[in-house]
Amino acid sequence: MMQSIQTTGNTWSNEISAEGAFVRAATSFRGTVSRESSHLHAAEPNRYHLYVSLACPWAHRTLMVRALKGLEDVISVDVVHPHLTDKGWSFDTDFDGATGDRVGAHSYLQQIYRAASPDYAGVITVPVLFDKKLGTIVNNESSEIIRMLNTEFDAIAQHPEIDLYPENLRSQIDAVNAWTYPSINNGVYRTGFAQSQQAHEHAFDELFDALDRVEHILQGQPFLCGDTLTEADIRLFPTLIRFDAVYHTHFKCNRKLIAQYPAMHRYMASIYHLPGIAETVDMEQIRFHYFFSHRHINPTAIMPKGPDVLAAL
Repeated sequence: MMQSIQTTGNTWSNEISAEGAFVRAATSFRGTVSRESSHLHAAEPNRYHLYVSLACPWAHRTLMVRALKGLEDVISVDVVHPHLTDKGWSFDTDFDGATGDRVGAHSYLQQIYRAASPDYAGVITVPVLFDKKLGTIVNNESSEIIRMLNTEFDAIAQHPEIDLYPENLRSQIDAVNAWTYPSINNGVYRTGFAQSQQAHEHAFDELFDALDRVEHILQGQPFLCGDTLTEADIRLFPTLIRFDAVYHTHFKCNRKLIAQYPAMHRYMASIYHLPGIAETVDMEQIRFHYFFSHRHINPTAIMPKGPDVLAAL
């Protein structure tokens, strides 16, 4: 049966509180992939597919783990168009790097959501981890997807020795995630999508207090949890790499640039140059998505030409 394409309210218009603060909705698909062969979604080569946006920081973290673990030949990927329309993410291919839907040949990501759950009424988000064998969505929560990629595919990963959530650091990683997510990862959105001065300033102050805290930590060690790259760094990097080019201007997060934090800038560069990571960064898609899609913030859709963030790394 032909699915109708619905006009769905975008995140920035339907997740605003009465006080004008941006409040991100929870994700809905929370299934798991397991290394156990008897599991409903057993880890198998060429069974799973990621739908991502190269512009989205939440999707970016899944691509980073996929690259670091060496899962490129195990888990396939499709990339949506960077323009987030009033019908949600599309599979148009008229932008360099947008692939279309090579699994289901759909026009919009919302069709995949509604095929998995016909009554779905939530926000249509990326990333999506899709089970090609069962033809359904497994999970659309990035923090859970990266943990599955980190452990459950080790038997078929090129780099099973890499563990981004080692048992001896889990409590420390969880503690770091607990303040970097609301204040930095989501903090830039809370700052930029705020619809009251008070909500904007509250989020702004939390954001830069947290960035100052990160800078202080990195002055004494190479990564957030010590000498080892962990999940905490994978979660922070996508926000930092977008910050100077997008969030500083577009979201009015303009107290300082990441380039003005020496330790954080070195840290960002060190992660960018890890094997496979640079290939997950597409600044053209990032810039186009934010400046072109968010017309309530940037009604002319004019994109600034700078800064050239990657040239300084």
